[in-house]
Amino acid sequence: MKQDSDLRNNLKSIRTRLGMSQQDLANIANVTRQTISGVESGLYAPSVAITLRLAKALGCQVEDLFWLERDLPEIEAVLAKPVSNGQQLRVSMARVGGQWIAYPLIGKDAFRQDMIPADGESTSLTGTNKVRVRLLDDNLDTLHNTVVIAGCAPVISLWARATERWHPQLRVQYNFANSMAALHSLCRGEAHIAGMHLYDPETGEYNTPFVRDVLAGREAVLITLGVWEEGLLLKSENPMGIRTVSDLVALGATIVNREIGSGSRMLLEQTLQKEQIPFDAVQGFDNILKTHQDVAQAVVRGVADAGMSTASVATAFGLGFIPLHQSRYDLVILKEYLEEAPVQQLLSTLGHRMVHSQFEILGGYDISKIGEVVATV
Repeated sequence: MKQDSDLRNNLKSIRTRLGMSQQDLANIANVTRQTISGVESGLYAPSVAITLRLAKALGCQVEDLFWLERDLPEIEAVLAKPVSNGQQLRVSMARVGGQWIAYPLIGKDAFRQDMIPADGESTSLTGTNKVRVRLLDDNLDTLHNTVVIAGCAPVISLWARATERWHPQLRVQYNFANSMAALHSLCRGEAHIAGMHLYDPETGEYNTPFVRDVLAGREAVLITLGVWEEGLLLKSENPMGIRTVSDLVALGATIVNREIGSGSRMLLEQTLQKEQIPFDAVQGFDNILKTHQDVAQAVVRGVADAGMSTASVATAFGLGFIPLHQSRYDLVILKEYLEEAPVQQLLSTLGHRMVHSQFEILGGYDISKIGEVVATV
């Protein structure tokens, strides 16, 4: 049957979020792969029977999959970052602290490996930091059931995907940000959870002093995700024979660095200061990259001889690794969010064996205290 011009669906969005191929869904729903392709492309309007099969296969309601375009709502939302005036945007949406937040899908924020599906598009700016958004479907339940995490640990995406498999109605939105940027995002009301790994040498504490300073009296809890090994990524087999940060200077090695506010940069600076090595004595100290993956790829491509990251990233890219420090990666959550059902649902999965298995096979993680509340502020 030809598709009704007003009928829309988000079958592909839900299917891909659950990690299913078109053939996987076709097998479960007892239809052909061509049927799935036709529905997703808008060329085919499924019968009632097929619609019910698809909803059952994906663990959702029919209304979660199909809607009439003329029924789509518009809502006002706060922009998570400034944009050019009048610029039309693809955005993802979430409800945080009683207000709608619109996250512009621009540049690297629009991608992980595949392009991220949008929840809506902006229609107009209504203020310096507010925008009208026309939703692309009317499934407000999904937006209400979205938990937003800001952080830089690659394992967050593993945790998120595993959680969504058990709880198909829950969506986890992972916004990449270094530790300080994630904390400020939490403070501004743009995220439910901030992930961070910052060490304060004056107090010997992880994360808590920074949380107290930035949140300035707001109540929060810190829950451990794990302890990871941080250090120098090197080319495989370490052809330059680098063993310490002092060798970076002695051997004339070139590095790539992370931006101010990241835990990796802070560790490098603290290590250099301890060894009494000026920052400008290290070649490439001002060559800034934004992610752990970018640092690893720079070493793989030969752009740099070394860079700061984690043991698990080194393993994933087949690189050498010199451990320098063990850092505790904590999840910072405002107490006002702790009682929200989606947040509770997400946190409850930290004790699940499948999450533990995903972390363990990466290597470089100690998850013996995963899920423990390590501090309240």
